[in-house]
Amino acid sequence: MAAPPLPPEGIARFRGGLDALTGGATGLFGVAVSGGPDSLALLLLANAAFAERVRAATVDHGLRPQGAAEAAFVAELCAGLGVPHAVLAADAPVAGNVQSAARSLRYRLLAGWAQAEGIGWLLTAHHQDDQAETLLMRLQRGAGLAGLSGIRAATQIAGVPVARPLLGWRRAELATIVARAGIAPVEDPSNADERYDRARMRLRIAQAGWIDAPALARSAGALAEADAALEWAVERLVAERVGRVAGGLTLDPGDLPSELRRRLLLRALALVAPADPPRGEAVQRLLAALEAGETATLAGVKCEGGGIWRFSAAPPRRRS
Repeated sequence: MAAPPLPPEGIARFRGGLDALTGGATGLFGVAVSGGPDSLALLLLANAAFAERVRAATVDHGLRPQGAAEAAFVAELCAGLGVPHAVLAADAPVAGNVQSAARSLRYRLLAGWAQAEGIGWLLTAHHQDDQAETLLMRLQRGAGLAGLSGIRAATQIAGVPVARPLLGWRRAELATIVARAGIAPVEDPSNADERYDRARMRLRIAQAGWIDAPALARSAGALAEADAALEWAVERLVAERVGRVAGGLTLDPGDLPSELRRRLLLRALALVAPADPPRGEAVQRLLAALEAGETATLAGVKCEGGGIWRFSAAPPRRRS
């Protein structure tokens, strides 16, 4: 098929948004395409805006028998558009929390593909409605500021820069682009399966009617800016208050607010033991212990409280 015509204002909107996220990158863009309406709209917009700079990939998680046929559908569509396409098949079974494990597998395969193809930015089709759902889901789980910042417009996953240029677009807008192109998208039944948190939240939002997705997305953006400002401050506090000593490091918590202490604590733990950083309540308990002058061990790090906190690798546990 020939590339379907898209409204010039839509192409310009997409191009401007992606340029803002990537700093006007001039290399290749890799588009993750599942065959659903959101990712198909992303493919069409990226191809219209950047033509020969676009590559596409579809991950077959091996979870549904239809996966191979859906990947073949995307491959045929990309061939008609003149977009090089790859099918990335699961190299390990998806187990445990299915959606979380599938996401990890998907990004790992996409990152490996992007690096092999020399792709500068990986693009995913997260949009404004996704952002609203994410914010409400995380509110319900009691997330902190970083979690409530929602889906980041630009980030890095597995060493690959990732951009979400559709975070300012509504789901309905994207569906319209695909419909006007005469393409029947793939429908993933898990999107309506209420066993999954996101599907339940999507249904509740639709039933509520009064929930304003753009307003929620703006709130997530404001929280992301606040989180970035705190991280900016933490970078400077690390230089001022973290010291290297034999066998570890020290941290002067001084009279800092609790949130800055918590973030500096996380930095200290990561500097001593970079693998598998702790989160949530375990960090809060450790913070309380250090503020009380106690000694505790977390994530393989011995942490000593008092006026100056000290961190060192915990000795290995004795085997009985």
